[in-house]
Amino acid sequence: MGRAISPKTPMIEDTIPLTTAKPSTLCESCAGVQQNWRRAKGHPELIQGTHRAVAHRHGSVTITKYVCERCGTVWEYENNKVNRHAGWSVIG
Repeated sequence: MGRAISPKTPMIEDTIPLTTAKPSTLCESCAGVQQNWRRAKGHPELIQGTHRAVAHRHGSVTITKYVCERCGTVWEYENNKVNRHAGWSVIG
């Protein structure tokens, strides 16, 4: 008899649960974050989570996850020196 094969789940090391995200109700501070622009500032209530390196043609890029302490919005910041349109983006 063979073993039952369980569905593969990706290994995710994120400590920020996506269930806390409420992107439709951004607080004032989150609404003021300039998205998709490298070097744009976040705000003091963004709590840093995990980070990961992603390989691109030009080299490795670090992407860091944040969650807003006030409204629960989950953000990622892509630190990509060759793409000026990288930066902050709401992911949940």
